[in-house]
Amino acid sequence: MVPTDEDNDFGAMLEAFEKEQGKGKGKRKKEPEVGETVRGRIASIGHDAVFVDLGAKSEGMIDVVELRDAGGKLAVAVGDEIDAIVVETSGKTGCIVLRRSFGLARGPKPRGEAALDELGRAHELGVPVEGLVSAVNKGGLEVTIGDVRAFCPISQIDLRHVEDAAGFVGQKLAFRVTKIDRVGRGNVVLSRRVLLEEEQAARAAEVRAKLAPGVVVRGKVASLKDYGAFIDLGGLEGLLHVSELGFARVSHPKDVLAVGQDVEVQVLSIAPDKTGRERISLSLKSLEKDPWQGIAERYPEGTTTSGRVVRLETFGAFVELAAGVEGLLHISELAGQRRINHPREVVKIGETLTVTVLGVDADKRRISLAPADPDAAETAPASAGAAPTKLGTFGDLLAKSQKPKKKK
Repeated sequence: MVPTDEDNDFGAMLEAFEKEQGKGKGKRKKEPEVGETVRGRIASIGHDAVFVDLGAKSEGMIDVVELRDAGGKLAVAVGDEIDAIVVETSGKTGCIVLRRSFGLARGPKPRGEAALDELGRAHELGVPVEGLVSAVNKGGLEVTIGDVRAFCPISQIDLRHVEDAAGFVGQKLAFRVTKIDRVGRGNVVLSRRVLLEEEQAARAAEVRAKLAPGVVVRGKVASLKDYGAFIDLGGLEGLLHVSELGFARVSHPKDVLAVGQDVEVQVLSIAPDKTGRERISLSLKSLEKDPWQGIAERYPEGTTTSGRVVRLETFGAFVELAAGVEGLLHISELAGQRRINHPREVVKIGETLTVTVLGVDADKRRISLAPADPDAAETAPASAGAAPTKLGTFGDLLAKSQKPKKKK
């Protein structure tokens, strides 16, 4: 029998359907593995256990005591999403067994060998444990987990070096077991830093995904250097260079910022530095109004105003008329009728002067100035504390030469 066009159409449709089904099978989510951190939605809450929908027809079970707060009250509800760690893939009732962390449950803590077994399991799976910081010794913290004494080296307490660890005593903190020795004294070594680094990396990934040149973000001043400030954007740091602190001249970041201060900054660029690490350049100045906008209208030619000397160069003195606006008082204008070699012979940094605007070039951001009092340059050396010796006029010398000499 010869196939008809209708048969061919049906065959093509069937083939396409089978391909589509095959794609669906290929995309099926794999079953969680032991040690894997998973996220699921709470499906139901029983007397002893909470059941979590993990998707892909998988269901997890977690002991209800792990989800109670310090007062024993259940801290979750049906529909909430939680993160947990897979500790068994074929536990009782056929469910995947989950844990929030070892030692975090509010129920009775295991003791003795059972506690060491728990810590060994936590070490094997990389699951966090909770411990009470009981004391500080020379090398770090003593931590009690159940009746097991563990040790956290001082270098592993925080992301940054801790000078005095006494403030941690009495706190319940999460750690990761990095070493456990079941032979001899049964030493258990912990690290809090690795957990903090993982949290920081997760936050940094979220923040980095939102960053791009031009984006405005909030951050906290993490540290101050001579050349700028490092801003913590949430697990990720950017550099706010001293030149980007504002339009006004700033000698050091500490003059306008303090460690721990909240700031809103704009991303200028994201590019690798010399070591290949990503460098994020930030700016406060880009969020400010440009003080040079409408400058010609604010300081038209002939305007008399006052300003502070902020910089001296061989060719003249720069006078700050407003935040971010400087004008040049040329050395020829400072000298008046005399000859000087450097502006410091006439003015000094920090001195307030009354000046007249000679001209404004808004495009080049230049303002030419002159002393408002033409005679100011003549008298300025005395006010600057560098008065030259007065030689007198030619008439004074002539009169002196004509005085009769005393007879001996």
